[in-house]
Amino acid sequence: QVQLVESGGGLVQAGGSLRLSCAASGRTFSGYVMGWFRQAPGKERELVASITWDDSRTYYAEFLKGRFTISRDNAKNTVTLQMNSLKPEDTAVYYCAARFGIRLRVGDDAFRYWGQGTQVTVSS
Repeated sequence: QVQLVESGGGLVQAGGSLRLSCAASGRTFSGYVMGWFRQAPGKERELVASITWDDSRTYYAEFLKGRFTISRDNAKNTVTLQMNSLKPEDTAVYYCAARFGIRLRVGDDAFRYWGQGTQVTVSS
């Protein structure tokens, strides 16, 4: 079975950094797009960044303003989200997701596999 397991969330001060990791297992992810989503209380889930497994093409939401970086390590079967200069408005549950396809900018309903989420809280 396919499993996506997030880790690395926690409580940080504004301006700090966190590195989220998604361990992917259960299949070969060639041809897949991996994505990071987030959902804050009372808000809809939104795409943060996505990456193709094979050639590392990337997409970033404009609200990131260059603060986040998505990457993947095919040797370790992991996808990471490096988050720098964190702001209180970044507080949310962050989810790793995967889908078979080539389009990077798609909604959450296009992703078949999901992790359980990891909480990121940024204090002021």
